[in-house]
Parts: sequence; C-alpha cells; structure tokens
Amino acid sequence: MRKLCGLLALAALAVATGALAQTYPTKPIYLYIPFAAGGPTDTLGRNLAQVMGKPLKVQIIVENVVGAGGTIAVARAAKAAPDGYTVLLHHIGMSTAPALYRTLTFDPLKDFEYIGEVADVPMTMIARGNFPAANFNEFLAYIKANKDKVTYANAGLGAASHLCGLLFMTAIQTDFTTVPYKGTGPAMNDLLGGQVDFMCDQTTNTTGQILGGKVKVFGVTSKKRVPSLPNVPTLDEQGIKGFDVVVWHGLYVPKGTPKPVVGRLNAALLDAIKDADFKANLARLGAEPVSADRARPEALHKLLQSEIAKWGPIIKKAGQYAD
Repeated sequence: MRKLCGLLALAALAVATGALAQTYPTKPIYLYIPFAAGGPTDTLGRNLAQVMGKPLKVQIIVENVVGAGGTIAVARAAKAAPDGYTVLLHHIGMSTAPALYRTLTFDPLKDFEYIGEVADVPMTMIARGNFPAANFNEFLAYIKANKDKVTYANAGLGAASHLCGLLFMTAIQTDFTTVPYKGTGPAMNDLLGGQVDFMCDQTTNTTGQILGGKVKVFGVTSKKRVPSLPNVPTLDEQGIKGFDVVVWHGLYVPKGTPKPVVGRLNAALLDAIKDADFKANLARLGAEPVSADRARPEALHKLLQSEIAKWGPIIKKAGQYAD
C-alpha cells in the first residue's frame, strides 16, 4: 500500500511539474541588477530583459538593487520565493564576493540555481582627456613615475573596475592610489571632469566616451581586439603579457526553483543570445553574447567554481576586504 501511495505521489508531482512548465510564467518577472541604472551591467540587463520577454510572453521588469558591491541584490535574490519570478543578473563579482567580504548572508555555490552565462564584456584602460601621455608606453611610465599621486577611479569594492585595477597593479608591479565611488556613473563623471586620472571599465560604459573623444584610451583588457574599437590594441599586445580581464555575466534564480521553470528561462536565454537586435546592440558596445554551449546551467556553475578559485588568492594578496 505504501509503495502504491508513493507511486501515486510521484505521478501527481510529475503532473504538477508538467503543468507548471506549460503555464509559467503568468505574470511579470523581476530582473535584479546589483548596480545603478546607467552602468554597464544595467545596460546589458535592459537589453536582455527586452529580448527574453518575447519568448516568455511577459514583461521582464528591471529592478536596480544597489549597494555593498552588489551583495545586497544577491542576498535579496537568494531569499526570494523560488518560483521563477525573481531572476538575478550578475557579473564576475558573484565569484569575488566570498574573498572580498568577511561575512556574507549567501553562498554563491549553494543558494542558487543556474540559468546560464549571458555575455562577455571586455574592458578598456582609459584616462582623462588631458592625461600627459600619447601612447601606452608613456602612460605606463607616467604611472610608475607618479605612483604616489596618480589616482585610479573605480565603481566600488567588488566592481569590475576595482578588480581590473587590482590585476593591473599586480601586472605592472606598481601600487597607485585607488578612489572608490558608489557606482560607475559618478566615477566616469569625475574622470571626464579631470578630478581623477584613469580607470578601467567595461566597453558597455566606455565605448561611447572613447569614440566621442572625451577620454584617452590606452588598451583593451581582453585577449583579442574589440570589433567596435579595432584600432585599440590589447594590453597583451603592448607588453603586459597574459593580461586578460573579460567581465562575464550570468543569470541565477533562488535555490529550489523548479527545474521546468529553470528550463523555460534557459530556453528564453538561448533565444536571446541568437537575437539579431541583441547581438547588434551588444556589438555597438564592444560586447558579445556567449555561445549556446556556455548559455547553459552547468556551464555557469562550472565557470563560477573556477572563478572563485582564481580570484580568491589575488584578492587576499591585495589585502582589500570589506567588513
């Protein structure tokens, strides 16, 4: 009798699961962005929300949940109902939080289900328009000669610009003064105004400023050049061998979200990365969607594990932590 009851329960669960897959979603989905509106991750998220909403046939509402280097949004997403109506878009910062923060209320590897990777965004090394260097060699020489007074802007602890700065200091074996801001927008504004000297930020935020001649650009941080900036060489080309910082982005939902819901979201993501308008919009910003094999739950999980292992030692060596 118990065996029969167990089989009936499993059958009922299967029917319910199948029904859920057919009916989800029935209302708007909220996409949490851990950073301020107008920033690079926000730009990507708004483009993504538009194209993913088409196959899902609902509106995806972008909600900027800012603060504490993105950890407030991650913590809120982790505690949300596991029903598929709260989705988190986060970048490389998902993998650096365990090393940057002494105490976290979430575990990136245990508290989420994975939808898949979304896009890769290279970064550019840029400086104020009147920076006294005409090329990368002069730029590097100036930083080393003026390391005690040169200022590097970033969007705050854990931001991609912060991480790029850490790697750059290690690569050139020179420490310089970092100036953290509460987001990319304020950092860029001060760079444009000449209050700080240079920064490293995602192409989604810098391409327009570069093409408009408002900043000086001294290199791209990826292994290959960016199609939208074909005349800008990589840092590797210019002697910083092996320097490779590409900001990957992934989609997550709270742990326990039903597999059929994860499957529906993944299918919408796979549609999005093939969407011609999405690809064109990202290309104009120097970014590109990932391949289909990377836009999978298992691929994002594997990447997150490897990136946590990569960044932990770098951050600990730098000794930069948050309380």
